[in-house]
Amino acid sequence: MKAWEHLKTINHHKSEVMKNCFQVGMYKQGLLHDLSKYSPSEFLVGCRYYQGNRSPNAAEREEKGYSSAWLHHKGRNKHHFEYWIDVDMDRGFEVAGMQMPVKYVLEMFMDRIAASKTYQKEKYTDVSPLEYYNRTRDVMVIHPKTRRQLEVLLKMLAKHGEEETFQYIREHIIKRRSGAI
Repeated sequence: MKAWEHLKTINHHKSEVMKNCFQVGMYKQGLLHDLSKYSPSEFLVGCRYYQGNRSPNAAEREEKGYSSAWLHHKGRNKHHFEYWIDVDMDRGFEVAGMQMPVKYVLEMFMDRIAASKTYQKEKYTDVSPLEYYNRTRDVMVIHPKTRRQLEVLLKMLAKHGEEETFQYIREHIIKRRSGAI
């Protein structure tokens, strides 16, 4: 039963990301988003820790002190800022967030919308992804430019809604890059 519910949850999440990516013209990223969630390393752990109202990774982390599924996932999906953490040689070999390519910032934005919709269901509002972000903002190891880009989109979504924010992405980010995303 948990396996079926977990599969439905990840399919719903992936479908939401795909729908949003398609709306702004990011077809490849919409199709390829989170395919690693179907791998045994992530799927089986997700089934074991499935709860339905939050990521199974949180429950695994609470039990073990880490999440093997999350470590696998973030290392294979470039839309997670954690993928981009490395040693910054210009800052004395300090661990730091590297700047993310815009296409992955946009996918991260779509991912946050989809995660909020998936877990909050009918309680979701366009402010939800910003509220989710703000809960962990101060502990994120993320490049300052990437942070600004994400925050601009999350605040625009909260203030103006999906339609206007997606239109902005299509007209001012995607077009400006000549369809390279």
